[in-house]
Amino acid sequence: MTTIYGIKNCDTIKKCKKWLEANNINFAYHDYRTDGIDKEIVTTFVKQLGWENVLNKRGTTYRQLTDEQKASLNEETAIELLLEMPAMIKRPVLIHNNEYHLGFKPAQYETLFDI
Repeated sequence: MTTIYGIKNCDTIKKCKKWLEANNINFAYHDYRTDGIDKEIVTTFVKQLGWENVLNKRGTTYRQLTDEQKASLNEETAIELLLEMPAMIKRPVLIHNNEYHLGFKPAQYETLFDI
């Protein structure tokens, strides 16, 4: 089973879902805001992908952090911030065949799904 994690108003999530549907790939969608998120999910993302990769530093949520919060980032503090503000999780997180992937690029997905 393929699962993607994100938030529905994210343009990248919209592109990802559209691509998966166009290529007839069945997937489950988990929206952080409506379906929730817990420490186990975030910790798994971080262990599989690395906290530096999971933390979206390009988004407005990250830019609103204080300089002190940014300076004190490490795996533990990143997990706490991602739980508090899941919009900072880079999107989408895709799980396919028990492998974790981050972001969406059509070429990456073509390789991943053998298209």
